[in-house]
Amino acid sequence: MRYSIWLKGWCLALFIVAFAGINFGQSPTPSPSPTPHRDLSFAKRLIRDQKAIWTSPFHIDRDDLKVGVPIAIATGALIATDRHTTDAIDRFGTLPAASRDVSRFGTGYSTAGIAGAFYIAGWASHNEHARRTGELAAEAMIDTLVVTDVLKVTFRRQRPFVSDRGLFFKGGSSFPSGHASNAWATATVIAYQYKNHPLIKYGAFAAAALISMSRFSGRNHFLSDVVVGSAIGFGIGRYVYMHQ
Repeated sequence: MRYSIWLKGWCLALFIVAFAGINFGQSPTPSPSPTPHRDLSFAKRLIRDQKAIWTSPFHIDRDDLKVGVPIAIATGALIATDRHTTDAIDRFGTLPAASRDVSRFGTGYSTAGIAGAFYIAGWASHNEHARRTGELAAEAMIDTLVVTDVLKVTFRRQRPFVSDRGLFFKGGSSFPSGHASNAWATATVIAYQYKNHPLIKYGAFAAAALISMSRFSGRNHFLSDVVVGSAIGFGIGRYVYMHQ
């Protein structure tokens, strides 16, 4: 049984390894700068993004594996220990109620509202940077929604409140966490767009981390669901910023 769990973990982690190919392998610098593609329409950028994401397994190189393999190992380990980490969080009975309130900020409605607020505020004040931030956040959010939903439909993992075993291919929608991926995609765009403003940058990342962990502490997701969702969101947000 344990070998089966680890095998599933490795299979699920392959997407993360592949996805590293469109992120970390393309820019060796720790503080990436965007490559302008502003001649593309919003719809064309979405098509370009999805093509890059889903064809990334065909472009993995040695540098990508340096990042992807450790992530794959960590993902497999998390999936193998999900039952234990979920049992541990159950000892804190007051967390689920508070977590539900926090996790609401990771919904598509909330992140769409944030993106819209940046766009409208930028348009109204003639602030191109803020307007662009809202547009990029919306792009990252839509990309993330597509990827996350495809993975949910593919892996169909049970949620913790259904079964603490977290079985895959059982009609569930736990893997990966959509709230976590959504929050991190939006936060990453904002953080990189305002990387010279520490309060905004670290505040965005802190909010994404808090929302992500609330999905685990509220028993909506297993820890591996949250970690993988966060990684996907960060990767997509970074990619969108880099290729704006």
